[in-house]
Amino acid sequence: MRINKFFPVVFIYFFINSWGLPFGLTYTALLSPLLYIWMIITRKREVLWPFLLVMLPVVLIHLAIGVDANSYFVSLLNMTLVYIFCQAVYTFLIRCEQPGKIFHHLLVINFICCLIAIPLLFTPLYDLFWMKQFLTTGVTDFRRLSLLTYEPSYYALLFTPLFFFFLLQLLFFRNTINAWLLLVMLLLPLVLSFSLGVISAIAIAVVITFVSYYKKFLHNKRVISLLGLIGIVILSALAVGFIFFPDNILFVRLDNVVSGKDPSGKGRTFDAFWLADQLLAKKSYLWGIGPGQIKILGFELIRDFYGYGTDTARVAIPNAAAETLAIFGWIGLSVRILAECILFVYTKVWCNYYRLLLFVFVFIYQFTGSFITNIAEYVIWIMAFTAVFPEYDVIKENE
Repeated sequence: MRINKFFPVVFIYFFINSWGLPFGLTYTALLSPLLYIWMIITRKREVLWPFLLVMLPVVLIHLAIGVDANSYFVSLLNMTLVYIFCQAVYTFLIRCEQPGKIFHHLLVINFICCLIAIPLLFTPLYDLFWMKQFLTTGVTDFRRLSLLTYEPSYYALLFTPLFFFFLLQLLFFRNTINAWLLLVMLLLPLVLSFSLGVISAIAIAVVITFVSYYKKFLHNKRVISLLGLIGIVILSALAVGFIFFPDNILFVRLDNVVSGKDPSGKGRTFDAFWLADQLLAKKSYLWGIGPGQIKILGFELIRDFYGYGTDTARVAIPNAAAETLAIFGWIGLSVRILAECILFVYTKVWCNYYRLLLFVFVFIYQFTGSFITNIAEYVIWIMAFTAVFPEYDVIKENE
């Protein structure tokens, strides 16, 4: 079997990008110089200078406001490496003839890893694929699937493009894998990761896409069958849980969310923006505090607010939009949202089911989690704004 030339890098990105490396460092970042050279050769155009020219006035403003230079330029370098990788992802999408085949290999390998991880959960080796975390008030040391990524929610975010891609395959009768097996392959990773933030954003994206094109979907027998099956499974599971397992983890988490006792959900949303506002007050509401300055100006504030231990060495604002606000101010956050809306219109995201699902998902998710240099999030943005996977174009589906 011939291996696609892009597959090794895609495999690294999806499965082992941070494995064995210090926190914050990834293999894709280390590969950035090679990826940059590859892009220059492949696209025959400069891709880095536009980013540097855009950042130059922002850097000058931050230097004038005052920053810790060492932390600032290290973080700026990290952002530059992330930008190079994002350009490489775009190059891959426009050059790879059959990305769906690569997705298929990722899905199969991921499913095999999940099957291996399940028995390991009950052994002393569980920490190879699972992470023990505080989940919510009353639930500590809860084990969630992360495979070889650094965090379960990040793993769920990585998996989201695969979920949408093969869900559409299933709905439009394009699946080459048995339908029942494919459902298990799609749902198992999300259930085991127990990332309610990702799962909720996925559900909202599916609902919005369905409502946007409900006339087309209602004529699809498989969509109706799948909706009925999902409804029956959810209602049955809720009934069984309510009657026989009223204190199960899911109900406890949902009850805490509704009652405002869930520090995880609140901490990633409303509290994150409050912390950003506190940091802006120390420098500039318009331009923010600058890259790398959160740990300088907000270490004690964030550590004490979230109740981290005194041995904590790293703090962050666990929300991409709120972190953008803190680092680049209201101007930066406004540019971010405006750019997303402009690209949505310019690239006609709504003309493709897959791209619309990705856009709605990641637009919501940026306000509930993630971080400003999260390459998994940027990959989803790039896929949403790039005209790939024409098999899911709305116009062609009408024909």
